[in-house]
Amino acid sequence: MTDSSGGSPRGAAARLRVRRSISRRSFLRGLSASMVVPATGSLLSGCGNQLYTSGDLVIASPEHPVKWPLSTKNPPIEAGQIPEPGSTLRLYNYADYIGPAVLKAFKAKYDVDVSVSTFNSTDEALTKIASGAVEFDIYFPSYDQIGKMVAGDLLRPLTHDYITNVGNLWPMFRNPWYDQGWQYSVPYTVYTTGIGWRADRVDLDIATLDNPYDVFWDSQFRGRTAVIDDFHTTMAMVLLRNGIRDVNTGKVADLDLIRTQLKQMTDATDPRVTITMYNDLPAGQFDVSMMWSGDLVNAQYYLPKGVSPEVLRYWFNSDGYGTVDNDLMVLLASGKNPVAAHHFLNFMLDADIASKNFSYTGYQPPQRSINPDTLVEDGFLPEQLSTAAVQPAYFRDSPRLLELNPVVDAQWHNIWQEYKANG
Repeated sequence: MTDSSGGSPRGAAARLRVRRSISRRSFLRGLSASMVVPATGSLLSGCGNQLYTSGDLVIASPEHPVKWPLSTKNPPIEAGQIPEPGSTLRLYNYADYIGPAVLKAFKAKYDVDVSVSTFNSTDEALTKIASGAVEFDIYFPSYDQIGKMVAGDLLRPLTHDYITNVGNLWPMFRNPWYDQGWQYSVPYTVYTTGIGWRADRVDLDIATLDNPYDVFWDSQFRGRTAVIDDFHTTMAMVLLRNGIRDVNTGKVADLDLIRTQLKQMTDATDPRVTITMYNDLPAGQFDVSMMWSGDLVNAQYYLPKGVSPEVLRYWFNSDGYGTVDNDLMVLLASGKNPVAAHHFLNFMLDADIASKNFSYTGYQPPQRSINPDTLVEDGFLPEQLSTAAVQPAYFRDSPRLLELNPVVDAQWHNIWQEYKANG
């Protein structure tokens, strides 16, 4: 399997590049309910599945799947249209989260240019999308943002006739709980959250510890660790360390535990709070870090010259107490090229294109043609990073980071800001 230039797998990824500059799940956290969430009654209209709400916000979960009502403000487009030649499709994505060769191939097939705009901050993204002042066609969120975006009429429903490649996906993504009937979204990538480390700089095998999370509270690693600058992800890690599966809890005792142990972690190891683990861990700026699986895969391309990728390790708690997530592709209501956008979604779900994109980003797509058990043999992962493979069973057994209701969200944020201020 080669990229379009005829190079080896992930050849494009070997080039140094600037990575995502913000956390995946932080985009709409600060969005006020008055901006995007209408009354509960209008949200429930047309929804046949069991829902639960907090105030005006409908929250989807695996136990309470949601079929969102179709927008009346932004109707689906008619089937059977072709993209206008010479038009420009505008993507709103994380920096370097899609392969250039993939974009080039789409342009060659449809005679449509592709422009990629990226986030500089969550405030910028919030302002641009929620204000409707921009005309991006496709946005790449995580599943816990879709409810607010649907409620705020920020999305255009999908016309399924264009997206015939949906059959290439793992079955669970053909009718996902967060968007029953995939009315607004198709999946983009899947990933786990675990621990990465450099084995040449750490004298123990973290994966063999009784509780690998304890490494962040082990004083021998003071000044040598990092955690992800994402309040929900890192705070959930504290819960998982203590065997608490509800990573969206609002219980006072659980939140007090998080607050206490975050302070204890600061006192013990004083970890860096960052999202540049993919670069800083291989560069030796610290030795142990919370990591998303895709970023750990790409960390091998940031190692100093002469350092073998064999020094990198990744642990994920695959017994059901590790978090697993997925990102989406959605059509923004403000986009001016919905026909080209539909064709692009179908293009990205093509098995060969998805594989090519995986080779560049390091983030695995949920494609049936990509076997998680043979990612090493197929050239996607080096042997020592086989643990970064994402298994379909993880989505059945592992906890999910859900949208938090406004009251609980504020409580989590208060603890997180206190932690960062005192770190």
